[in-house]
Amino acid sequence: MSIFGLKDLGTKIAITALCFSLIPLIGLGVTMYSMFASAYHTKVRANLITLAENKRQGIDLFLREQVAQLRTVAYSHSVDELSSQDKLDSILTTMQLGSRTFIDVGLINEEGMHVSYSGPYNLYQANYKNEDWFNQVMVRKIYVSDVFEGFRGFPHMVIAIKKQEKGRVWILRATIDSDIFDSLVRWLQIGDSGDAYLVNRAGDLQTRPRFGNKSKDVYASFLGSPFSGARTAEFESQKRKIFVGGIWLEQKDWLLVIEEDMRGELQPLFETQAATWAVVGSGIAFIIIGTLLITRMIVAQQDRSNREQAQLNEELIQSSKMAALGKLAAGVAHEVNNPLAVIREKAGWMRDLLEEEDVGKSPNFQEFEDAVDKIEQHVERAGNVVHRMLGFARRMEPVCNDLYVNDILKQTTAFLDNEIRFRNIELVWNLASDLPTIQSDAAQIQQVILNLFNNAIDAIDRNGHITVTTGYDAVMEMVSISLRDDGPGMDKDVQKRIFDPFFTTKKVGEGTGLGLSISYSIINKLGGSIRFESEEGQGTEFVIHLPVKHHDRKE
Repeated sequence: MSIFGLKDLGTKIAITALCFSLIPLIGLGVTMYSMFASAYHTKVRANLITLAENKRQGIDLFLREQVAQLRTVAYSHSVDELSSQDKLDSILTTMQLGSRTFIDVGLINEEGMHVSYSGPYNLYQANYKNEDWFNQVMVRKIYVSDVFEGFRGFPHMVIAIKKQEKGRVWILRATIDSDIFDSLVRWLQIGDSGDAYLVNRAGDLQTRPRFGNKSKDVYASFLGSPFSGARTAEFESQKRKIFVGGIWLEQKDWLLVIEEDMRGELQPLFETQAATWAVVGSGIAFIIIGTLLITRMIVAQQDRSNREQAQLNEELIQSSKMAALGKLAAGVAHEVNNPLAVIREKAGWMRDLLEEEDVGKSPNFQEFEDAVDKIEQHVERAGNVVHRMLGFARRMEPVCNDLYVNDILKQTTAFLDNEIRFRNIELVWNLASDLPTIQSDAAQIQQVILNLFNNAIDAIDRNGHITVTTGYDAVMEMVSISLRDDGPGMDKDVQKRIFDPFFTTKKVGEGTGLGLSISYSIINKLGGSIRFESEEGQGTEFVIHLPVKHHDRKE
């Protein structure tokens, strides 16, 4: 087993031991926290309900007092007294001595016109017969309106009392100072980020919230038919979670909404959570340290027991590969070098004949000499190709060495110079200059790169570009190699099967369908990854990522 296999074994042992140790501990911590959180949430909700009920009583008491005061004025004074401007001014002054809540007061007849009015506005020309509050009080006798603008042009609310005298219907109406009413509701706010406000049955705001306009979504679950008691809900607004409490008033069909910031209310819960996870974290740390120590001992023992066997296997494999390589080198030398030697010898013999014979006067002498030069030139070139082939196969053992990716690319493309020139394909190089050396198998990387180049050349066929790009990701410690062609690309069906063994798009006899499958296995075993992007008509790009430090993977 290789060192990387031992690391995998150690990792599996550590993960298994940690799972059996940590899962119960974490489960216990989560259970304890969940139970406490549930109990604390219940307590917070109960406190919010109690708070809403108490605040509801305060607002109802305020409205009840204002209605009672206006009703006392209406029934303790005759219509003649209320019709007197001086008397009505005196009544308003007396009412304001006890409370600054009332802004004005007026007596309105059954036609909706002011008979008398005391206050800061000129409302004698206003006719209220078609106003909603006027029709409501004619039916109910006592009516507290919603907040509306009316003839004044700014938000206000009124209390109206219906009175019958002298065979006619009269209405005594008073306006409530909305600022004072807002301050009463605002007094209910909780903490630095809490809020409290009133809405009517339609969900329209009746008081100004502390933090601007409110979305109906906050209290939508409370609207509809009034319910008894208080209800609570949770809502997430502007990336903060809030508790929302709702309760309907008794004196008016308004909903009191109270908001509390979860962060403030649940601070004790967060502190308990921190303490719980601190204890669990300490236990996890001890378990991890102990597990790693034991795992290291097991892996070290396994490593010692495998070393001798691994050494024997290494020598056997190396011997087999060297034998195969020797046969390959001998075959290449016999099949290629011998014919090259004959050609080289014959070319030399022809040159000698040209020098010895009196052919210098021949009109074709220069062509003969040029032909001999070209023969010798191409023999030398063929010899270089053979030399590069032998260099390519020289290191077949799986021992990883330090290598420079840019050099590997240059060496590999040298095999394809003729093919690239023949097909008029341009190589575009974008090689990063800051690449580190990597620990990997040069021969196997060359095999993969050569296969990708061949596929790109076949895809382009003629007159195209292959762009080669390298880069380095310092965070991931990975070197990248990108080969992009401007060929026809691949359709979706081909892309799904591109790495399948024996799958090929080439004609019968032109491809085995093993190139990309083998390339995928090689890169995966070297600890890297290979991926591709392709669109029909846009070309294909293959990207290889290789680790700086070798991480062998078992297939």
